[in-house]
Amino acid sequence: MNCRTHRLARLGLALACVSVFTPSHTVSQSPPGFDTAWRDVSTFFHQRLDAEGIVGGSLWFLQGGEVLARELHGMADRDTRRAVDEHTIYHWASITKTFTGIAIMQLRDRGLLGLDDPVVHYLPELRGVHNPYGSMREVTIRQLMSHSAGFRMATWPWGGDQPWHPHEPTSWEQLVAMIPYTEILFEPGSRYRYSNPGIVFLGRIIELLTGDDYEVYVDKNVLKPLEMYHSYFDRTPYHLLRDRSNNYYVEDGEISANGLDFDTGITVSNGGLNAPISDMVKYLAFLTGATGEADRYEGVLRRASLGEMWQPVVEVPSDSGAVTQSAMGLAYFVLRHGDLQLVGHTGSQKAFLSFLYVDPATGAAAIAACNTVGTATDGPSRPDTRAVLNDLQEMLFETVFPLFRRR
Repeated sequence: MNCRTHRLARLGLALACVSVFTPSHTVSQSPPGFDTAWRDVSTFFHQRLDAEGIVGGSLWFLQGGEVLARELHGMADRDTRRAVDEHTIYHWASITKTFTGIAIMQLRDRGLLGLDDPVVHYLPELRGVHNPYGSMREVTIRQLMSHSAGFRMATWPWGGDQPWHPHEPTSWEQLVAMIPYTEILFEPGSRYRYSNPGIVFLGRIIELLTGDDYEVYVDKNVLKPLEMYHSYFDRTPYHLLRDRSNNYYVEDGEISANGLDFDTGITVSNGGLNAPISDMVKYLAFLTGATGEADRYEGVLRRASLGEMWQPVVEVPSDSGAVTQSAMGLAYFVLRHGDLQLVGHTGSQKAFLSFLYVDPATGAAAIAACNTVGTATDGPSRPDTRAVLNDLQEMLFETVFPLFRRR
């Protein structure tokens, strides 16, 4: 048994049995106990966001694409007193990676690439990376998708500490210039290390194989087919500015705004998506295989290919006492929490925080976002506001998702 197989065995082979959800119902109905459980979640959500000084946030719960409950909190913009509503556009940061993964699987299904192809076959510039473990031909597309290729976490680990610095590298040439200063940190495929550059490399491959900019390809082949018409990358179209959420840092009780827009540059495939939750609901409906949309969803990505993305590739280390165990699939995290087996992703960039999780067995799904990061309003001794979504996530895993398994 090799080291990777042994790690997955320790995680539990039940994770390897994440099924593709096949809907058997036409009308979604909340299970017994849902209303009571959701009242507790709602109270927790609003009280914690208030207590931690979070300016605005949203939380929705669905099954099979139908919204069963939603919470809207606070303001999308403090200066204009614009309240959060169903049209509020959040930045989804690393959740963008799941769209990049879908695009790669589309190209695989069309025969344009193989998941075990060497990355240097498409990006010969990567031959210049220092790899003390062997040839760069051993680094594959599958490893990039599963964060097991051995690249560092940060896209651009230098600078960024001056207001005139770009938020992220703006061109492919800038990343190429750093390749001689980039190294593989462990034997490719042997373990997990979250890597933003790895996903940027996937975005570059999409562009080279299709002739489209990444944003154009994903818009044409994922967003528009799913009717996500208010979703876009980077800077906001003028007609949607009225819905764009600002984002805020809280430090020692003082709130400062970051501004409505920023550009993720060449790293757009890693974290450039902006969308209202009403559009993201359509994405979750696709992931859960909502009834009546099978043909359209198959046109985006075959269910078998989506299910392939949800199989664990490498274990994600966690504290020994952690209730939730996780592995990395292909662009999605695969989580086990008690009897639950969930897939999803989180996002964090500027002061936007988010998560989405799906139970493939039941079609239940949760999505949340907020627009504030920092220490709570009553001082730095309080936990960072990031803890709010972590605690909310655990509460959903404990009290809401299990209800759909019991009916």
